[in-house]
This record gives sequence, structure tokens and C-alpha cells, in this order.
Amino acid sequence: MMRILWKHGEMKPAEIQAEFPREIKNPALRSYLTILLEKGHVTRRLKGKAYHYKARTSRESAFRATYRMLADTFCDGSTESLLCRLIKSENLSDAELLELKRLADEEGSASQKSKTKTDNGEAAHGGE
Repeated sequence: MMRILWKHGEMKPAEIQAEFPREIKNPALRSYLTILLEKGHVTRRLKGKAYHYKARTSRESAFRATYRMLADTFCDGSTESLLCRLIKSENLSDAELLELKRLADEEGSASQKSKTKTDNGEAAHGGE
């Protein structure tokens, strides 16, 4: 349901139901929307006679919470351990492993540049 709202923005329940990947009965859909509303993941507003629902929790925030929960539950809170387990379980090709290494190296370079600027006082003083 959240993926539908992230993709389409504000929608009426009937519109969500039409986009749902499998058949879902109206009472189940409304029950799920109520739960998401109570948990603060969606907002709703009355437009005419119908409520329109919109995602309140961002996709990135939901992703961070999910991987944090996975790391806490299965890897004693270690993100590094979670990543290693994912890499091992996915049987990645050499090309995919090289791409991951490239991304890690790129991130490491960006972090080092940021740290160097802060250590030199550039970032801390706005470059003045």
C-alpha cells in the first residue's frame, strides 16, 4: 500500500484498491489504511465526500527503519554483518561484487574529503 501511495501520491481508497497487486476487499483495505493512519505512516483529508490518503513516511525513512530492524534482529545490530550476510546469500556475480566495491570506494573517498575539509576548518566555517 505504501508503494502505491509513494508512486501515485494522494489517492482515494477505490483508487488504491484498483492499483493493488492482488484482489483486496474493501473492508480489509480500509482496515489497513486505518492502521497506517494510527501509526502515522499516512495522512488523510476529506475532499468532498471521500477521504484521500497520502504517504507521510518517506520511502527512505521506511527503508532505514527496515534495515535497522533487520540488523538488530539478525545481526546483533551490526550493519556491516547485515551487508555481509546479504552479499553471501545473494550469490552475486563478479561484476556485481566489483560494482559494490566501486560504490564503497566512492563513498569512502567522499567521506574522507568531507572529513579533511572539516579538519581544515573549511566546512566548519562555511568556507570563509
